[in-house]
Amino acid sequence: MRLFLLALALFSFNVHAVDPATLSKEKISKLGLYIEAKDIPAFLEKHGKNKVLFLDLRTPEELLFVGVPDGIDGSVPFGIMHYDKWDEKKSTYVRNPNPDFLSQFELRAMDKGSEKSSPILFICRSGDRSALGADFLARHGYTNVWSVVDGFEGDTAKDGPNKGKRTVNGWKNIGLPWSYKLDKDKVHFTK
Repeated sequence: MRLFLLALALFSFNVHAVDPATLSKEKISKLGLYIEAKDIPAFLEKHGKNKVLFLDLRTPEELLFVGVPDGIDGSVPFGIMHYDKWDEKKSTYVRNPNPDFLSQFELRAMDKGSEKSSPILFICRSGDRSALGADFLARHGYTNVWSVVDGFEGDTAKDGPNKGKRTVNGWKNIGLPWSYKLDKDKVHFTK
């Protein structure tokens, strides 16, 4: 029986373990708390869904056109799109940091009753913005901010017929529940 309990404890500990050495530098956060999308249901069960603040950091446009994970507490965009500025190098519109990110986050945290040591999950498209968001909150005293390293859409395939497409891992690709239907009380639209 002791061996079974030890094995169960080790399994529970490793459910959320992600080796930072396997992550690109853009996905590394100072807090070093990483989770894969596949492990979120177990994380929420272990910590209690009502105690974990689960936020999507993508832009409102991404939520609208790509979809939203079921079970999020809300969205707080880490970046804002500027449709009057074009980035030639990236062949896309410029996305700048959201200057109101902290205040918008703190409103969500207050609504949830979260404290600076409460578990917080950040998800974005593929793990870069969630790491930046975790770093930002760490500078403001938050200590338990987890970055979903594969995000909502996952990583891009390196080869094969889907090379360059976001078909590897991620909330949507592994079949976790999501929807195109937005909840106006959960989605934050910037002005």
